[in-house]
Parts: sequence; structure tokens; C-alpha cells
Amino acid sequence: MPENVEKLAHEQPDVVENVTLIQKPGQVHIEPQDIALRAEHLDLFYADKQALYDVNLVIPHRKVTAFIGPSGCGKSTLLRCFNRMNDLVSSCRTKGDILLDGQSIFEKNVDVTRLRRRVGMVFQKPNPFPKSIYENVAYGLRLQGINKKRILDEVVEESLRGAALWEEVADRLHDSALGLSGGQQQRLVIARAIAIQPEVLLLDEPASALDPISTLKIEELIHELKETYTIAIVTHNMQQAARVSDYTAFMYMGKMIEFGDTDTLFTNPRFKQTEDYITGRYG
Repeated sequence: MPENVEKLAHEQPDVVENVTLIQKPGQVHIEPQDIALRAEHLDLFYADKQALYDVNLVIPHRKVTAFIGPSGCGKSTLLRCFNRMNDLVSSCRTKGDILLDGQSIFEKNVDVTRLRRRVGMVFQKPNPFPKSIYENVAYGLRLQGINKKRILDEVVEESLRGAALWEEVADRLHDSALGLSGGQQQRLVIARAIAIQPEVLLLDEPASALDPISTLKIEELIHELKETYTIAIVTHNMQQAARVSDYTAFMYMGKMIEFGDTDTLFTNPRFKQTEDYITGRYG
């Protein structure tokens, strides 16, 4: 880490506090009814190691919110909080709250399985099941007890069309999903996620392992999906964040440094730390 950046991180605690204040919904002109997810004073620990510090953030309905920042800054950790994937880590604990449509996801009566149906997730590396293309998409429906062929056929086609994959696989639905290219596999995983009609899609570096052409298809797909879904995406590619997102959050050392309209954040950031990162002075 460059010395001036480390110095900035330690010498400007008031700046980080002020950023927490400017993230309030009114400061970025997001009406309460337009907020899908809200993090409030969120801290996260792995055993005694703190990974997130007092994160306050809103994610608007049917918009794309990008998370940028250096490796290890907490982007993916925060993303996994939104559907409680961190619950799978025994040493993980959280303080603060996350609200989905105004309701805490940490309440004792929350059905975590249902939460993960409402908030789907796509990971960095495509992870199709060793099943047919058709059965990959139908998998979540079958888990819900839906087995009527007519319904499955309709949802599989609709989901593959929604993931911009139908035209490429329509004549081989019963072939193994493992025979698809990396880009096709990632779009298949997105089709599998949207088949159960989530409200929110969490995308953790969905194009980082893909070639440029496949990456472009994923980006085009994100633009289409936001017409129906709220999307949060983690990316190390700042050009990608600028292209696909409506809002951007910049994180550093587990803290939310700046959050706002993407065009404004990239062209006129409020904080020097943000400017230093997006101009490549560190990262």
C-alpha cells in the first residue's frame, strides 16, 4: 500500500464519519419507497478480526449498484451479508442491521432459505451443476415442489431467454451444462438464479474469469436485467462499474468511503481517497 494512502486512511477518521452521514438516502435523492436494501451501522467480524466497519448504505430498487475498491477491502464480504451467506462461516458474526424492503433480515423468525430465494447470488466462477442445461434451470423450482412439465418448460425457456442464452442452447437443453463455454455457463447460472424470481441479484465479479466478448454479453445482460431486478455487483474493473451501474460504492479497509451516483463519483468524487483509487494511484 502506498505510504500516502495508508497515512490518509489513518489520519482522516472524521472523513470516514462524514461519509457515513452523506450516505443517508436523502443525500443521494433516493426516496424510502425506492430502497430495496439498506445496511445500517453494519460491523462484521471473523472471530476477533473485524472486516466491516459501521457500513451504512442504500441499494435502490431496479437499479445497478457497483462496489469498487482494492482487493480485501470488504466488497464481497458485504455482498454476502445481503443474503446471509456469511452465516455459513462459523466464526462470522455481525452487528448492526440490514433491511430488505424495510424488514430486518436478522430477525430470529426470518426463513434464511426464503431470504436466499428473494436475494439470489452469482459467484465469480461459473458453478453449473453436473446436470443438463434444462435441469440446472429447473433445479430451484423442483426444490420448491414444482414438477409439472408444462410449468417447468415455460420457466426454463423464459429464464434462458432472460439470461440471453435461449437461442444458443434451445436445441440441446438435455446436454450437460458442463459442455458450455465459460461465458455460457455464467449466463446459465444467472438463468438458474432468475428462475425462482428473486427480487435482488447479487453478482460477485461475474465477468472476471471471462473473455472480453463474454464479458460484453454479461454487461449487456445486466442492463436488461435491471428492468426487472435490483442488482448489486462487485467488480475490480472500474470501467465496467462505470458502464453498467447507476450507483457506485467505494470501499477501503472495510469502510464505506463514498457512495453516490456513478457518473458523479467517477467524474467528481467528494474525497481524495476515492479520486486516488479511480485514477490508479493505488489499488
